Amino acid sequence: MTEFTDIPVIDASALYDGDQTTLIDAFRKAYGTTGFGYIVNHGIDPALVEAVFDASRRFHALPMDAKMAISVDRNHRGYIPIDTSTDVNSTLAEVTKPNQSASFMMMREDAVEIPGQFLSGPNQWPDLPEFRGVLEAYTQALSQLGYALMQVALQAAGVTDLSIMFAFETPTTWLRLLHYPPAPAQAPDDLFGSAPHTDFGCLTILAQDDVGGLQVRTPAGNWVDAPRIPGSFVVNVGDMLHRLSNGRLLSTPHRVINRSGRERYSCPFFYDPNVATEISPQPGTGTARFQPIGFDDFLRGELEAAYDAHKGAP
Repeated sequence: MTEFTDIPVIDASALYDGDQTTLIDAFRKAYGTTGFGYIVNHGIDPALVEAVFDASRRFHALPMDAKMAISVDRNHRGYIPIDTSTDVNSTLAEVTKPNQSASFMMMREDAVEIPGQFLSGPNQWPDLPEFRGVLEAYTQALSQLGYALMQVALQAAGVTDLSIMFAFETPTTWLRLLHYPPAPAQAPDDLFGSAPHTDFGCLTILAQDDVGGLQVRTPAGNWVDAPRIPGSFVVNVGDMLHRLSNGRLLSTPHRVINRSGRERYSCPFFYDPNVATEISPQPGTGTARFQPIGFDDFLRGELEAAYDAHKGAP
């Protein structure tokens, strides 16, 4: 596999109109060799991105009791405090220490929990002015971006029948407001802001501040920095899109280590198919390398173990 030394930059200005041939080719190259890319000219208002960061800073500045009042529930919505989230499913490192980050998790807003539908239900909202409205506007905008990027990604993988896009008409979405304190000066090598992992879904669309700390692993096991490029999103492929593309698009390990001495904030948005979707290699991608799996069954295995570990943390 080709070794890389930096993260490619992809001009997405053709996403919504015009000939997308160049864009599809750029996706094929970036996500077939690196699994990560900086997406620029994506059409999302910079003021909306900054409003989300402002909401995140205000949330994480709340008193602990106010945040713990909306502690994450079994529908994976709410607050996860620092020192309670350990990547118990990691196969990329021996993870014995919890991630050095705290986060607020938001998913699609359902008025009520739908019987039999995994992860349905309302979000938990803090008592914070203009917080919910900003996050819902951002989720709507990035859902539209995610839908457009998914079509490009599938075509980049050679998919000849895009009927799988029906699964994204009512997608599974996650917005996570992450806060990483600076690592202690004498921190051990296995203390991570976010331990080495791959994302489990389809596309991750990340907005990050200028503090740095995100690193992407190369095929040879080296780590490449992915600092902020103003106006860009860092977009990467997850395990489910790797399967949909029959392995043609790569789900690449990455981690966060904040040795800057500063507070770090990032806002990843995870764009996935409806939980009821069967995930299998799509037409045009060659002889199937993966057996079909149910996305809901996969999510249960990933999320319930993590939730139980979080609840069992001291």
